[in-house]
Amino acid sequence: MFLKWAAVFFVIAMVAAAFGFTGIAEGASDVAKILFYIFLAIFFTFVVSGVVVARKLTT
Repeated sequence: MFLKWAAVFFVIAMVAAAFGFTGIAEGASDVAKILFYIFLAIFFTFVVSGVVVARKLTT
């Protein structure tokens, strides 16, 4: 679900950039940055939990 919203805001940011970086571009890029950091945190959480579970299963 978050990936869908990230894609939507990315497209909005690209369209706004084509029109000269108006106010909507700033708002969309801010949301895209926030979503990027959220996805980054989720990614690292899954990587760490995957490593921990894999170590428990192999020992």
